[in-house]
Amino acid sequence: MVPTESLDLTRRLLAYEAITGKTSEPAQSAALRVYEKLRRPLFALIGVADFRSLASRALTLAQTEAPGLSVVQVTADGSLQGLGELDQQIEKDLAEEGGAILIAQLLGLLSTFVGIAFALRLVQDAWPDAAFGDHNSGKRGEHEPTR
Repeated sequence: MVPTESLDLTRRLLAYEAITGKTSEPAQSAALRVYEKLRRPLFALIGVADFRSLASRALTLAQTEAPGLSVVQVTADGSLQGLGELDQQIEKDLAEEGGAILIAQLLGLLSTFVGIAFALRLVQDAWPDAAFGDHNSGKRGEHEPTR
């Protein structure tokens, strides 16, 4: 089961990335962009091999809830292979839900290992113009960048 806090944060990240994400690859899903933005700081923190293990475990957990993710693989460098193709193979809503579950599992595992406060700090560092840290405060809109 996906941790509720992780899934809530993931949905906010995906929505924010869908609105503000700029990429040279227009077909790249918001879930893949979020994954890549999380991958970079985690490499620096835990290294490639440990990140790959964390991502592989998150993918395994996500596949139990979103079987369509069975076509997705974590490569040797920790990137995802097959998530973009998933959008084309199955209904877009199901692909987006699978991506959300995968990211939520990754954030849930990260929170378990380093704590929620540090995990939120990594998210804030990856999206410095967004307000995700205190998502219960109601001070800013879910997808509204800070000013």
